[in-house]
Amino acid sequence: MISYFSELRYKEVIDIHTGKRLGYVCDAEFDETEGRLISLITPGKAKFFGLFGREDDYILPWKCIVRIGGDIILVETEADQPRRRRKKEKIFDKMAKNY
Repeated sequence: MISYFSELRYKEVIDIHTGKRLGYVCDAEFDETEGRLISLITPGKAKFFGLFGREDDYILPWKCIVRIGGDIILVETEADQPRRRRKKEKIFDKMAKNY
């Protein structure tokens, strides 16, 4: 089965141990030197309708992915699953890097 990243974004991620819905894939990490996918990232839960930001994102290493189906991605997470805050890059920082 061949999939594109654009298709992964529409698949819901579910933990097989708890049945918890972790959301939809929002990003992925790639190793440029080896040309392989390292992990999928799903956004953290919104706090109070998103007015107070979000919880940290879930980082799902490739070894945690059990199956990629037609509509969902089944993962096997650990209790101490790594999470991190999404880096927000300001527009002026982006422009300064280009010059």
